[in-house]
Amino acid sequence: MSILVREAKKEDAAFIAQMVLQSTRAGKAIGMFDLIFDINDDKEILSLLEAFVATSVKHQYHYSNFLIAQIDSQDVGTLCSYEPRVATRQNFIDALAEINVTQNVESTLKIFDECDFNLTNRVLMFDCMEELEGFVDLDVLKTLMQKTLLKARMKGYSVAQTIVEIGSLDTLLFYKKLGFKEVKEVECELYKEYLGRLGLILLKIEF
Repeated sequence: MSILVREAKKEDAAFIAQMVLQSTRAGKAIGMFDLIFDINDDKEILSLLEAFVATSVKHQYHYSNFLIAQIDSQDVGTLCSYEPRVATRQNFIDALAEINVTQNVESTLKIFDECDFNLTNRVLMFDCMEELEGFVDLDVLKTLMQKTLLKARMKGYSVAQTIVEIGSLDTLLFYKKLGFKEVKEVECELYKEYLGRLGLILLKIEF
């Protein structure tokens, strides 16, 4: 089985939207974008996310931050890496405004603010390490990680971090198998109230 990893293009927006929704829900009924969009229809949410990942404003979930894994020409997984100093909170808000979403943005972000780890802007963050539902292959995730770490080294980074939910056992296990170690755990009342999980865990890897 040959795994091809490539940089995402704008034309990949639909697949990336699917992976972002899967990642932000993390096995729960709802996630960040369910709250922001305040829509119960997955088709509509995915349509908005497809537009969101392809905005002119660069942000955390912008398609240009993604690598995509393929097997036999089929897209099977993603991994996102971004620089917080570039993908700022304001860029996130501005990108949502570009697709005419402004209603629930600040109130949703406040839920995550309670779990803030006070990260420096010089930290490289990993996110959306996802595979198609029903498709589990650690080699795909390893290959995505290797390519992403190589990309990070070329940007001058030697440490990367990621954040997972307390209770997202599969995701936590995958990251640990790939060499990440837990740094800090934060429990948050608002997060538990709205998203049903106790809070978040910060992990890092040195390379």
